[in-house]
Amino acid sequence: MTSDTPEKSLSLKQRFDRWMIKHGRVLVIGIPYIWLFLFFLVPFLIVLKISFAMAEYAQPPYSSLFDWIEEGVTVTLNFGNYLFLLSDSLYATAYLNSIRIAAISTVITLLIGYPMAYGIARARGSVRSILLMLVILPFWTSFLIRVYAWIGILDREGLINAFLLWTGIITEPLIMRQTEGAVFVGIVYTYLPFMILPLYSTLEKMDVSLIEAALDLGCKPWKAFLKVTLPLSMPGVLAGSLLVFIPSVGEFVIPELLGGPNTLMIGRTLWNEFFANRDWPIASAVAIAMLVFLVVPIMWFQHTQSKQEERQS
Repeated sequence: MTSDTPEKSLSLKQRFDRWMIKHGRVLVIGIPYIWLFLFFLVPFLIVLKISFAMAEYAQPPYSSLFDWIEEGVTVTLNFGNYLFLLSDSLYATAYLNSIRIAAISTVITLLIGYPMAYGIARARGSVRSILLMLVILPFWTSFLIRVYAWIGILDREGLINAFLLWTGIITEPLIMRQTEGAVFVGIVYTYLPFMILPLYSTLEKMDVSLIEAALDLGCKPWKAFLKVTLPLSMPGVLAGSLLVFIPSVGEFVIPELLGGPNTLMIGRTLWNEFFANRDWPIASAVAIAMLVFLVVPIMWFQHTQSKQEERQS
């Protein structure tokens, strides 16, 4: 049937097929954009609007930006919330502390996850499937339950202290929970699969013959790893590091349950501003500043990656 067949002579299925051929691509591409618009852009704009308001004892607890009067609409923007973030050292300390903890956790996760991903990528097919399932298995359990489990492990009456006391290695329980070290343990344990899976995907696609060629040319195994394996796996390293670092910066549950009062992170500060102080404008400004701080490096990374791909092509 030709494309110029009259529309009335087509069946319902043929009309649908013709419509899909004409508009299907736009529909497929448009669905993700609609999703991002509804669940990212709209909430972002709402939080951005609140960040320019002033705190009030009302419901909702912030002033209105737009006032309708007879002459038209008046817009009142309050930049004092962002200036307050710069003037109060609490927020700078929380941001820097969050970046430090997230960066150290990312490095530890990389050091643990790289050998695991390399071993899975080099394992036999049947064993590889089992190992991948074990990596994904924690996702079948609630994130909150897994963090609570670490309370029972690291507590003064937890499993580690009970074992060390039973063996006689220590005479008094160790203080492991409510410390910064416990936060590192919780973040590394929680986000380790996010590091392993991108690394595995990159290492599994790597041509093993390149390493064999390097060894045949007299290159030592450790040097072949540094010269061949590591550079080729850098896309997986960068992807895994971003997947660990970005959510770790804004982490709230792990520092709240495993960290102590001195473990100040921006996620806990954000929670306190929203629910304890009921200062929604300041909390929104904190959230926007954190989002901008994280989005700018990601955009720069994507721009750099696209340029490298263009040079390679």
